[in-house]
Amino acid sequence: MSETILFTEGRIAPRLVRFALPVLGALFLQSFYGAVDLLVVGQFGTAADVSAVATGTMMMQTITFIITGLAMGTTIQMGQALGANKKDKAANIVGSSLIFFVILALVVTVLMIFLTRPFALLMQTPAQAFDKTLAYVHICSAGTLFIAGYNVLGGLFRGMGDSKTPLLTVLVACIINIFGDLLFVAVFKMAAAGAAYATVLAQALSVIFCLIVVKKKGLPFDFSRRNIRWDGPLIQLVIKTGAPISLQDGLVTISFLVIAAIINRLGLIASAGVGVAERVCGFIMLVPSAFSQSLSAFVAQNVGARKYDRAKKALLYSIMASLACGILIGSAAFFRGDLLAAIFSKDKEVIAAAHSYLKAYAIDTLFVSFLFCFIGYFNGCGRTTFVMIQGIVGAFCVRIPVSYLMSLTANPSLFRIGLATPSSTLVQIILCGLAFIIFEKKNKKAQLSAN
Repeated sequence: MSETILFTEGRIAPRLVRFALPVLGALFLQSFYGAVDLLVVGQFGTAADVSAVATGTMMMQTITFIITGLAMGTTIQMGQALGANKKDKAANIVGSSLIFFVILALVVTVLMIFLTRPFALLMQTPAQAFDKTLAYVHICSAGTLFIAGYNVLGGLFRGMGDSKTPLLTVLVACIINIFGDLLFVAVFKMAAAGAAYATVLAQALSVIFCLIVVKKKGLPFDFSRRNIRWDGPLIQLVIKTGAPISLQDGLVTISFLVIAAIINRLGLIASAGVGVAERVCGFIMLVPSAFSQSLSAFVAQNVGARKYDRAKKALLYSIMASLACGILIGSAAFFRGDLLAAIFSKDKEVIAAAHSYLKAYAIDTLFVSFLFCFIGYFNGCGRTTFVMIQGIVGAFCVRIPVSYLMSLTANPSLFRIGLATPSSTLVQIILCGLAFIIFEKKNKKAQLSAN
């Protein structure tokens, strides 16, 4: 039986960093995993292929983020159960989640068959890339079950304090995807469709690997087939916790799809340039993303154990570490973003467009150091409804309107359109700061009443 790694004891900063580093490694590999598709297609395909993969990836990311958000419900509830030493409840949460996510994945797969074309039309996909985009998404949709499987299993390990196993799993997927892309795209010349086949193959084999690890290492609680059943109250609890995160992640991703549609109106070069920039952004946002995920698990256990001061200190340490890295990474993206973009495309016009967009994202690397850590903290506390609300406000009240208005200016640049993102993040930080103060006052009153 595997042991639970408890975050409720010992020095906070070392434990948090040791947990966050494998999470960072896994996120890096996930970003690299997705970037390989664009990198290989960019070197062996056309601008239309690059646009198709970029647009198709955004569509698939919407599905992935929705599933990931719901899986966070499992991570948080299981983490709180383990923190409170309720191992039977943790086992039942995992078993019920498995059934729920299998059903969800099958439903999503069917829906994507019918929704891909309307999605592509809404995003105003360039005509040259339209059919290629449809093919890419349809093929990738076949891997939805594997996406769900990985996120549930990854959430399971993180909830019990193990961030190394998800890292190994993503490493396996990344290696398989690299070889698959080189085979299908570079050798067989299948372009965007080849990248999609490589992605599905890698996802399937990574889930199989993860199941093998689970069987070998075991779990920190007794788990058998009797735990794999539809437990309505527990599933409702997981959904209640994860749905706001899922909805927020999904709507935020949709807001970026809307921005992509706005930019697609500017032409093929702008579409491909933003696609390349988004891939680079996936890397420059890794550190705050890693601390956000790590905080969710760390805070969940401490909230379950009623050690609220440890949770707040973990938030402070995470912000400090994220901000220090954000200054370095943001500077590199702002001043030498062209070199980063050149990794994914050989077209000079696409590289220039990507660098213009990246300059705006470089500013955002400073702001997300605060925002992502706040989100991780609130998720771990179970304040997922607030996380959803602030995300929706940022996306639909700031990011989309600012992007649209900037696109209407004379000679609109991708830099000005991109400024919508840091503008949104700044508003969200203000909301999080106010919420933190309000929730702290409520917690103190509750503690005084209990005493």
